[in-house]
Amino acid sequence: MLAGLAPARRRLLLAALAALVVGVVAVVAAVVVPRLATTTEEPVSQGDPGPVLLVPGYGGSTTGLQQLADVLTAAGRDAAVVPLPGAGTGDLGAAADVLGDAVDLALARTGATSVDVVGYSAGGVVARLWAADGGAAQARRVLTLGSPHHGTTIADLGSSLAPDQCPQACQQLTTGSELLRRLNAGDETPTGPTWVSIWTDDDQTVTPPSSAELDGALNITVQSVCADSTVAHGQLPTDPLVQGMVLAELAAGQPVDLGPADCARLSS
Repeated sequence: MLAGLAPARRRLLLAALAALVVGVVAVVAAVVVPRLATTTEEPVSQGDPGPVLLVPGYGGSTTGLQQLADVLTAAGRDAAVVPLPGAGTGDLGAAADVLGDAVDLALARTGATSVDVVGYSAGGVVARLWAADGGAAQARRVLTLGSPHHGTTIADLGSSLAPDQCPQACQQLTTGSELLRRLNAGDETPTGPTWVSIWTDDDQTVTPPSSAELDGALNITVQSVCADSTVAHGQLPTDPLVQGMVLAELAAGQPVDLGPADCARLSS
């Protein structure tokens, strides 16, 4: 049809067709893109706690977390520690995939509809990566302990002064890492679970300690409950006060805003 038209008329028709295509694309974008952008997970029911999965930090040690898992088990919870590949020093994204597999197995084994996840130190970043990649729909609560959600200057020092001693997870925990920039660029606490972050002001591993603060979470320092507490980063999973705080925050219902009135009860 176009071959039979004069060149001038052919160019006019082609221009009109091009304008029509652009208009259609604009309409589709206006209708479809906002719909995708506003799609969120539904909040997970808070009334029926399922199994608890505990995620170790950098280095992958499970000793301290196992003590916390034992406390949870004694309180009647189904609790297990998730060992991380590469002793927790490899890609945190790969560790999040391992957590995802463990969640699927726990849900299949127990018949529960959701899990609670406790991430210690870098394990809290792993939990967030898993939640951001679809895990939020499977979690009732995500609780992090002393987690460097916005990086730690200790990793910065390691990366700059001894890069050969700062493996992939260390690089990913620097304050300006691409992984943390992407993770924190949008909603730090995606819809689905409720979120709690607990940390200590005496942390000398996650520096500054306030790196553990999460926008949209219930943020609690150990010292806001017991002002004279001197718990260090490595003591978070084993300290009786912190263990009491974790038990309280993983109970059925919404997270609770703990304070000085709870100090004696939670420390015993």
